[in-house]
Parts: sequence; C-alpha cells; structure tokens
Amino acid sequence: MYTPVFFKQDRAASLKFAEERGFGTMCAFDGHKPVASPLPFYLTYAADGTPQAAFHVARQNPLLKLAGGDASWLLAVNGPDAYVSPDWYVSPDQVPTWLYQSVHLSGPVRLLSDDELAVQIDTLSDKFESWLLPKKPWTSGKITAGRLETMKKAIVGLVMTVEEVEGSFKLNQHKSDADYTAIANALGAGDADAKQIAHLMRQARPQPFADDTNMLEGSAP
Repeated sequence: MYTPVFFKQDRAASLKFAEERGFGTMCAFDGHKPVASPLPFYLTYAADGTPQAAFHVARQNPLLKLAGGDASWLLAVNGPDAYVSPDWYVSPDQVPTWLYQSVHLSGPVRLLSDDELAVQIDTLSDKFESWLLPKKPWTSGKITAGRLETMKKAIVGLVMTVEEVEGSFKLNQHKSDADYTAIANALGAGDADAKQIAHLMRQARPQPFADDTNMLEGSAP
C-alpha cells in the first residue's frame, strides 16, 4: 500500500485498528484475476507473537481453491472516509482530497480442521456479540446440534499468518493548524463518516481545538 510518511501507522496501531474493526475484504490472485470476499475476522497470536487472522468462507467460495499454498493473500480493513473540498481550507490553492483509515494485512493462508473451525465460530460470534451488551450474548448452543452440523458443513475455516502489516491513516496531518482545524470543523457538520473523521482529527491534534475552547470560555460573560 502506498503510504506517505505523514500518514504511516506503526505495527501496533495498525493491528489494534484491524482487530477493533473485525471486518475487511480478503483478496487473492488465481493466476489470471483477483478474487475477493468481504468477511468478518478476528486476530490471534502464535506463540512467537506472529499475528494470525482467523475467518471462514462458504465452501463454494472461489477463494477456497487458493488456500493452503505459499502465495500471499491480502486482507484490506477500512475505517471511515470522507471527501474534503478545497473551499474548506484557510490557505489558497488547495485541491480536493479524501481522508480515510486503512490497514492491509498480508500472508499465506491455511485450512483449519473441523475442531479448529468449531472454536473459530464461537470465538467470532463472542467477539461481535460483545458489541451488543447488555444484550445476553447469542451462542452456538442456541442452535440444535443437527442444524449446527449442517451449517458447519457449508463453510470452511481458514487462518492467515500475517507476515506484513501496513497502515495508512490519512487525516491531513501535514497541514497547518489553521487548515487542519478548518477541515475538522467542516467535516464535523457532515455525514456519519465525516463526523468520525473529524473526531479522529481532533483526537490526533487536540491543541488547536483546545485553544478555540479557551477563547470561547474567555469570552463568556
């Protein structure tokens, strides 16, 4: 992934982002064309600390034919994104751009055994059910044994050994405080994704916004 130095994220921050998102697009190459599927996943770590992305696909998914070899797959994990108009900058002669968060994980993928798949199903559902607390979490125990076995036969578990981690969080880090603040304020009035980007910008560079708050407080009666 092309990543200018201003936007490059370190390995720990990139893995943390990927784990928190838990959803991405898995991509492979079949020798003629790219093959991709959007899917949920979770990260685990081998005894030596190597990250692993665990997921599963339908048995008919063409990705499955490409698993088990030495070829590297790519898991693209994206966060919020937002368009930036040049009109929003304080400085002149700006151009349109797009702000975003993205992490790429890559490495070879192997098949999981039936026992490993059973653990993966429960771990994956536990991860996302925890997002819904205080709702009582759903578990695979709520499905009759016969139905669960039928469903398991329709999918195949896989795990990627993550050999490369790339992260790019483009949040206008290279801009002046005045331009940075202007863009964050403009995005803060936008849609849900734009608001998220604005929030991330304020977290990444809080000082200009703190100065604005202090000015407002100082002018209060």
